Amino acid sequence: MKLVPVVRAMQSSDANDAANVHALAFPRQTGSLEWMKCSLAAHPKCMVFVCEVDTEIVAYAIWTQKSGFRPYAVLELEQIAVLPERRRRGIATLLIRQSLELVKRELDRRGAKVKAITVSTRTDNSALRLYQRALGARHVATIANLYSADEAILVARTLGSPDRAEPDASSIVG
Repeated sequence: MKLVPVVRAMQSSDANDAANVHALAFPRQTGSLEWMKCSLAAHPKCMVFVCEVDTEIVAYAIWTQKSGFRPYAVLELEQIAVLPERRRRGIATLLIRQSLELVKRELDRRGAKVKAITVSTRTDNSALRLYQRALGARHVATIANLYSADEAILVARTLGSPDRAEPDASSIVG
């Protein structure tokens, strides 16, 4: 029997399990439980989602609204992590796509739409291809030695043309 992953909003009772995923995915970082609790407490600025397989939390994603609450929101996929033994099975792609749909629903409830999505990662991280594939993100800049190495900045534009400051509602894609 194949178990189906379920993506849902993170609850406070999930913090310990999500912190475990964080600690295993990012061993150079500290304070995993505090990080997860702070991210969850920052709702709706931050929207945190988990992916469960047979009641085990195997991944999480943190989406952050940038520069205030706007009618055309700029989101950052701030962080995504999958348990090491669960990687390369499509969980990250599923989590990105399904959690983004949940974010869009939440934004829609307050009359907002997604304008663009940013994401950053090390330039040597294989997740670059994941973000390009799952979000249609393009590598637009590199910041030398930002965290532990050079950081790639990617942007996925979802409204109008890239140079439009405030697109009209008819240009909304997705």
